[in-house]
Amino acid sequence: MRREKPQGPSGPVLPGPRGWHGPAAGHSVYLQPAAEWRATSVQACGLWPFSVGAGAPLIGAPLGKHLLTGATVCGDPISWFQRAGLLTAPTAFVMGLQGFGKSSCIRRMALSLAGFGVLPLVLGDLKPDYVDLIAALDGQVITLGRGRGYLNVLDITLAKAAARRLGEGEHAKLGRELLADAVGRRHTMVSALISIQRGHPPNDREDSMLAAALRVLDERHDATPVLSDLLETIESAPERVRASAFDRGSLERYRELVEPLQVTLQALLGEGRVGEMFSRQSTVGLDLDRPAVFDVSSIPEDETELVGAALSACWGVGFGAVNVTHALAEAGLAPMRHYLIILDELWRALIAGRGMVDRTNSLTRLNRQWGVGVVMCSHTIKDLLSLPDEHERMKALGLIERSGMLICGALPPEEMPRLALAKDLSLAEQRQLISWQDPPAWSAAASNDAPPGRGNFMIKIGGRPAIPFRVTLTKAEQGLHDTNKLWHEQSRRGELGPTRHVAVDAPEG
Repeated sequence: MRREKPQGPSGPVLPGPRGWHGPAAGHSVYLQPAAEWRATSVQACGLWPFSVGAGAPLIGAPLGKHLLTGATVCGDPISWFQRAGLLTAPTAFVMGLQGFGKSSCIRRMALSLAGFGVLPLVLGDLKPDYVDLIAALDGQVITLGRGRGYLNVLDITLAKAAARRLGEGEHAKLGRELLADAVGRRHTMVSALISIQRGHPPNDREDSMLAAALRVLDERHDATPVLSDLLETIESAPERVRASAFDRGSLERYRELVEPLQVTLQALLGEGRVGEMFSRQSTVGLDLDRPAVFDVSSIPEDETELVGAALSACWGVGFGAVNVTHALAEAGLAPMRHYLIILDELWRALIAGRGMVDRTNSLTRLNRQWGVGVVMCSHTIKDLLSLPDEHERMKALGLIERSGMLICGALPPEEMPRLALAKDLSLAEQRQLISWQDPPAWSAAASNDAPPGRGNFMIKIGGRPAIPFRVTLTKAEQGLHDTNKLWHEQSRRGELGPTRHVAVDAPEG
């Protein structure tokens, strides 16, 4: 039976945006969003003006498609800080379970920013996840590990050379600040290595002796010193070091006070758990005119102390070099370069020993942060809250709180209360994160299909609603995003028997 249209005083009543009201009138309780496409102004000029705006800003690296609208989602800490004004600091924290595409999301961000002229710096690649990408960008791959490569944490030649270039004129103050920052970072790196070797930081007396010995070392050595030179300086008992030790004029008392420090430094020369990786001159110097990665994948994962020491040393050397470059650019002596610094597996360094949270904060401090974005990565908040001391756990949680952009992938339900300590997520957003961790169907096990939540992420900024999106890799990217390369090599040689394909840490791998 045909339904008559209702009549009003001035004619027929028009339907609302969801259709006619009433039983069997076709009213829709769900308004389906229109399909969205992206085109250039030349292609889409006839459609202007657009009726509906995009749900997320189209500023920054193209990350993927919005899970609800299908619109393109763009974003990165540098663009959203510098151009969009959405962040108070150019920092991002990426979190998610292993195997759900965290590294692929960060690589997409780094690859896109490289096209914008931003140089990616990976300060410690443990798997490796970024070596192929940096090599494809014609970047520098610095290999570190036992018998593979060395890193001298006492090397501040870059800062000294830059201070000389700044001279005694109008930029003299900048040169003094730069050199003082390099000296402080060197002290912090040595203290971090001692903390990792011992399991706890040096005491106040030892810290004072260490600072005094480093100053004496600068006066005595024209060349670049190494840790063995520092040990010899302490053993020679110079007056400045003895004064900082408060030996009260007794050389015998000085020998007793300095012995624990000597034992630890001797262990760092190759006799302890940390090994000899920091006992010689650096194998390769860092070139900040192109992308770079420190490849530390040869270090076994179960050697926690060595992993933490390697990451801390790479962070200190990398941030120090960036600070030198920016100081020269500020003085007009070098071009201003923008960097995306990637700190992968952050928790591995924090759990290496007591006091590492404070050391990490010191090492990653930048006096001239303009043009530098920092991306930190960890699996879960539980990793950060596994530190032994309560104050260190709170400081580690502060790393997430201070990050302008939080990008979350698949997370287990028990992570939600912990995540609420750092960021305010709605119940719907929490349920979505939990749903992404579901495994594939049982029937897909034989074909090694990827979990349905792989590649899904959510951007959270302050109290704004989260932006869910999915990263889909292009064919050109898939070869650079294979984190199971060794499994593939074995399959090709026939060592694993007949295999259709092996899942990779990528949304569509």
